[in-house]
Amino acid sequence: MKKGYFITFEGVDGCGKTTQLELLADYLRDIKDYCVIETREPGAKGLGQKIREILLNYDGEVSSQCETFLFLADRAQNIDTIVNPAVESGKIVLCDRHTDSTVAYQGYGRGLDIEEINMLNNIATRHRKPDLTIVFDIDVHTSMQRVGTQKDRMEAEGIEFFNSVRNGYLKLAEMEPNRIKVVDATRSIEEIHKDVTGLFEELVS
Repeated sequence: MKKGYFITFEGVDGCGKTTQLELLADYLRDIKDYCVIETREPGAKGLGQKIREILLNYDGEVSSQCETFLFLADRAQNIDTIVNPAVESGKIVLCDRHTDSTVAYQGYGRGLDIEEINMLNNIATRHRKPDLTIVFDIDVHTSMQRVGTQKDRMEAEGIEFFNSVRNGYLKLAEMEPNRIKVVDATRSIEEIHKDVTGLFEELVS
């Protein structure tokens, strides 16, 4: 049985991470003959989809702490019902956002206590860490142009917020260089995909 892996894709909105996740999934299935599971946070299959609807589209006031706990509830469900069973059976799980999003957005972006967020993330994930996290780095002005005018509740935040989020991701990469790899997301889709496949090959070699 092949070894299972858990790989997460991170970055500010509009960075292209979802496109790169799908391209890697196709590469792993078609070229490498892996069994691949795709998931996301928030919004994993089932209950997570209900939580995602609240997080991104609720039009009333949502406190920063409530927002954080909703993300954590979705994460616990994703880990217990999708990620852990798949990895333990030798599959590769590709996840669009995970624990680093909460640290970057609610910690660096909203200003919540990062040590507390790390503790809560550990509870939600049962201390499972991704084998590889890829941060797709892009300047905030470009990311906001890519998102366009149709924005969900999180995407509607201002430039200052997203600058804090981006800087948070870069600080996380400095703290965990073995797990978190930063990719320049301003280049062509093909160039970025080449970097992503290279990072995967490095992981499994």
